[in-house]
Amino acid sequence: MLWYGHDPSGWGWFVMSVGMIFFWALLILFGVLLFRALSRPAGTGTTTGPPHHGPTAEQLLAERFARGEIDEDEYRRCLTVLHTGGGPRLGKN
Repeated sequence: MLWYGHDPSGWGWFVMSVGMIFFWALLILFGVLLFRALSRPAGTGTTTGPPHHGPTAEQLLAERFARGEIDEDEYRRCLTVLHTGGGPRLGKN
């Protein structure tokens, strides 16, 4: 004896298909977020200050002086210019 009253109708198949797509999308999204959280280097959380992208101008100047690329007079002159905010202005005539 065959009973036909328990099979899903056309809407049932549609809802099941959408539910399966939604399930796999959530599973993939969870995997991607987990991968990104675990692959992030330590110490890259939120900071309160501006991001530090590299050495400052004073540090670069001190390194050049330490390597002997510039002499003491040029080092002091450049350091004075950096601290007073003088020097050439780019883009202005």
